[in-house]
Amino acid sequence: MINSKNMRKHTIKTGISVLMFLLLQLSGFSQQGLTLEQALSIAESNSPAMKRTRLNLIRSQENLNAQNAALKSQFSLSVNPIGYSQNRSFNDLISKWNSVKTTESYGLFTISQPIVLTDARLSLINRFGYRDSYSEYSNSTTKGFSNNLSLNFDQPLFTYNRTKLMLKELELALENSKISYAIQLLSLERGVTQAFYYVYQQQQSLDIARQAFENMQKSYEIIKNKVDAGISAREESFQAELNLATAKSDYENRQVDLENARDEFKLLIGMSLYDDMIALPNISVDTVQVDIAMAIDQGLANRMELRQREIDIEISQFDLIRTKSLNEFKGSLGLSIGLFGDNEKFADVYANPTDNEDVSLSLTIPLWDWGERKSRIKATEATIESANISLEEEKNDIILGIRKVYRNLINLRNQIGIARQNVANAQLTYDLNLERYKNGDLTGMDLNLFQEQLSQKQLSYTNSLISYKLELLNLKIQTLYDFEKKQQVAPVMSLEK
Repeated sequence: MINSKNMRKHTIKTGISVLMFLLLQLSGFSQQGLTLEQALSIAESNSPAMKRTRLNLIRSQENLNAQNAALKSQFSLSVNPIGYSQNRSFNDLISKWNSVKTTESYGLFTISQPIVLTDARLSLINRFGYRDSYSEYSNSTTKGFSNNLSLNFDQPLFTYNRTKLMLKELELALENSKISYAIQLLSLERGVTQAFYYVYQQQQSLDIARQAFENMQKSYEIIKNKVDAGISAREESFQAELNLATAKSDYENRQVDLENARDEFKLLIGMSLYDDMIALPNISVDTVQVDIAMAIDQGLANRMELRQREIDIEISQFDLIRTKSLNEFKGSLGLSIGLFGDNEKFADVYANPTDNEDVSLSLTIPLWDWGERKSRIKATEATIESANISLEEEKNDIILGIRKVYRNLINLRNQIGIARQNVANAQLTYDLNLERYKNGDLTGMDLNLFQEQLSQKQLSYTNSLISYKLELLNLKIQTLYDFEKKQQVAPVMSLEK
């Protein structure tokens, strides 16, 4: 039995709980209201996943920039300020051992220009130095300046253009990185939207739990007054107390769930864990008509994964070109013309110049490799065929995914209508049974069941609206076409951020 003292304590506790709830509601005005669009903007800039993807995009861009820079004229200067050597070796010309002491200093200046069109290299080389050399055989010392200026041309023959191939690979790598960035951004939109609506679901659960708690407080006051007046049995107050305590516990649990959901959401979008926020969604649902044939056409025309599979095929074809170059017949043509001069005096170094010319042709002729090249070519061709199969699979996956989303949208539209009617029926049922409870025709346990039914129907309605919004987003991602706005989605593939 509950005495009057315990009843007063419980009334005080209930009053404190109500006061805490009011303070919580008032403190809510200081929370930062966050819309889905704002959350997506924060996530794009601060999300760890997007930061990693953006860095990968920057890396691909800079690799291409570096390669383009390498295709311009390269200037280099190397200087050997001092060098000394003393060697004794057998001189075949005089059939004697001879000691040579040499002190020299020189500098080498080079201008090198790759030629993309033919994979050749043109270079201008100038070597200027000073030499002081003593020979034991002649017992003489030679001193003086020398300068060797030459223009060289090296051209590979009968092979593929390695410079063009490398440049094309880097361009494809950059394109692939841009596509990956755009796909990651769409994936982030899906993940952030799901997490955002989950926070909203927890907010709604807390609000529904609060309403249930308030309803239980009212029913408790009703039964308490009846028991005090001797109209109802005291046992009814026991059940009312239990119902009230259960509603309060559920309300407090929902508060914990909401705070946990907020922390996980803030971590996902890169928001400070110490910032307070409240989700402000727009879950109004308008009927969206979707033409399944148009949706599939849009998906096959716009999905970036298809371009990624095509890039995989192109890269595999480049590997095939490299593989075919194994043990291949190839050659190299070298041309060099130059002017050499030497003199003891610096000003007279070209007083009696000498022309230097050099022409060379080298050929590499494969003879027998035991079938290595043939096997490697077959292996690479199998890789290309596998990439083609992956492309076809990707197309089928896109069609299948769009069909599933289309069916889900139709089903969810029906569920929304049913859930809305269930909420209206549950609310009417609860109101009618509340009157029966007030008149003493219904027990507190039965009323609690009707309250739980109302809460469940309200949550189901909210969940059906959110599911429909998420499925519309899924359709937009699957087709890169916004059927709500009736316009194509332009993926972001730049380094602006």
